Amino acid sequence: MARELFRTPIWRLDKFIEDHLLPDTTFLTELRADVDSISAFLKERCFQGATHPVRISRVVMGGSYYEHTVLKGRSEANMVVFFNDLTSFEDQLKWQQEFIEEIRKHLLQLQQEKQCKLKFEVQSSEEPNSRSLIFKLSSPERQQEVEFDVQPAYDALYEGRYCKSFESINYNKVYAQLIHECTTLEKEGEFSICFTDLHQNFLKYRVPKLWNLIRLVKHWYQLCKEKLRGPLPPQYALELLTVYVWEFGIQGSSGLHAAQCFRTVLELVTEYKCLRIYWTWFYDFRHEISDYLHGQIKKARPLILDPADPTRNVAGSDLQAWDLLAKEAQIWIHSNFFRNCDMSLVNGLEVSPERQ
Repeated sequence: MARELFRTPIWRLDKFIEDHLLPDTTFLTELRADVDSISAFLKERCFQGATHPVRISRVVMGGSYYEHTVLKGRSEANMVVFFNDLTSFEDQLKWQQEFIEEIRKHLLQLQQEKQCKLKFEVQSSEEPNSRSLIFKLSSPERQQEVEFDVQPAYDALYEGRYCKSFESINYNKVYAQLIHECTTLEKEGEFSICFTDLHQNFLKYRVPKLWNLIRLVKHWYQLCKEKLRGPLPPQYALELLTVYVWEFGIQGSSGLHAAQCFRTVLELVTEYKCLRIYWTWFYDFRHEISDYLHGQIKKARPLILDPADPTRNVAGSDLQAWDLLAKEAQIWIHSNFFRNCDMSLVNGLEVSPERQ
């Protein structure tokens, strides 16, 4: 597949995305049906008959599943299981092991009952009392699969999730609590799954062209993983870079091309030491968390703040991983891949690595 992308004429990049990256629609229909069944099964079975009041309140999908960026072949997603009667992020930590074991027990039972349309597999953990729980839904005949990371969570947005607008004032109280607990517990960035609803909203209302561009960047990232065999920056960091490029591009252009945006994302990867990117959709600098946010954006780079969780730097802290990816990005940038049919160069957009 790496050779197929590299050999694709740049003016046919949209066609490549359509033919090679968009998932099978029948698979997606069956996937959604199975996910709904699994969610209902867990809500019905988990902790039923227990003496404590904690129960599953809702199940929300995150990652590629809900962000309209599932790839043909293999994708990863999150299944976030929210529980009622928790009052803090610390409660999530305290209950996490018990939640995982309870969910695992019922997923294994569901696997035995074989109720799913797709092939359903709960991956066994090599470690006792593991806090990791993963299952996979796949269609071998279509060579398509999605791997779900199951994550129990405190429903921090219970009161605010019905807000019709995304104004930051609706979430001030929650973010103030998050920052207080994260700094006290020294767990900054550990509770981003609690804001899965906001992650969804961040991409939900975007145009399909952006979703497809994210698919392309994710595909390139997977090719890099296969080739480089070393630690790389988090994939979500590149997805956010793609959104950032798109936002700046549409301000100065009536029509954006996938090749131009893709090149710009790769150029930003090579400038990783300068990255300082953040959004103010759900939190901003006007309220009680202002001091904390100013401190965040002054931290070492690369810095890509999670648009839904101001305590999480999605870029991570592994500079060697960024350097490895940046060298591969340089190879692509200086190759003939970004040449038009007349051999002229496809230029990137003028996008600063720092949000001003």
